[in-house]
Amino acid sequence: MSGDIPLNINIKEPRWDQGTFMGRAQHFFMVTDPRNVLLSGPVLEDARVTIENYRQGIVKPGLTEDELWRAKYVYDSAFHPDTGEKMILVGRMSAQVPMNMTITGCMLTFYRTTPAVIFWQWVNQSFNAVVNYTNRSGDAPLTVNQLGAAYVSATTGAVVTALGLKSLAKHLPAIMSRFVPFAAVAAANCINIPFMRQRELKYGIPITDEEGKRLGESTKAAQQAIVQVVVSRIGMAVPAMAIPPVIMNALEKKAFMKRFPVLNAPVQVGLVGFCLVFATPLCCALFPQKSSMSVSSLEPDVQERLRSSSPHISTVYFNKGL
Repeated sequence: MSGDIPLNINIKEPRWDQGTFMGRAQHFFMVTDPRNVLLSGPVLEDARVTIENYRQGIVKPGLTEDELWRAKYVYDSAFHPDTGEKMILVGRMSAQVPMNMTITGCMLTFYRTTPAVIFWQWVNQSFNAVVNYTNRSGDAPLTVNQLGAAYVSATTGAVVTALGLKSLAKHLPAIMSRFVPFAAVAAANCINIPFMRQRELKYGIPITDEEGKRLGESTKAAQQAIVQVVVSRIGMAVPAMAIPPVIMNALEKKAFMKRFPVLNAPVQVGLVGFCLVFATPLCCALFPQKSSMSVSSLEPDVQERLRSSSPHISTVYFNKGL
């Protein structure tokens, strides 16, 4: 069936040039758009059918190129790029802003007591565990035991880190104690992400040639992917957890905040949300989603296998996850 648009539009790749930071930023502003969380099941299914049909050369009559790209970004916001399965709602990148603004705002508001620190760090790391699992690279499933062990290890490590930093902050100026949640989150990301993606570190993630043909798996690629994701996640937390504490420290001295202390939490959540709307896509754009590395940087046995099966290939590609 022929349509109004050509069949050679490459919807496997983003609409904008991923070789530039601005191109990646435009791409991720679409992927992380919080409005995608509100899309209904039928809308998501329609986008899936549109994209899968187009890949098979089937175009519904009247479909425009803009509508095709819109369907691609709706599809990308809800379906895993490697497995094609529908992702858990709260684990989708489009849920990052509303979920993180609520959790981070509460972490920054309720940081003074140990029970509050434990509770909100647990909530935050539980959410991060869902996000890390949902956006993992590769298509190898985790067993329930592996997932449970990774979750317990990551969450326990994050809570212990937060409590340790809170204890140290007792001897620092009051303004410094406001930054304990950020320091804890940054440290916890270094624990949570590798734990939740430990199977990738052990068995590797899929590597492909430039055309997307699968060449095997690589643990070196997994290591690079996870380091990039950790850096991006910490970068996301910097504006949202470093700017609001400074503003709130000044606002809490104002008469209207002293008169209406109930405003503390909603104002803080709003400030965090404003920062995250920009920080989330911009930090996702720090590294290309389709990352690459030279064959010479892979583990020796993978190099040997590639040189015998695909001697012309000097660079491999992989999905780094988010």
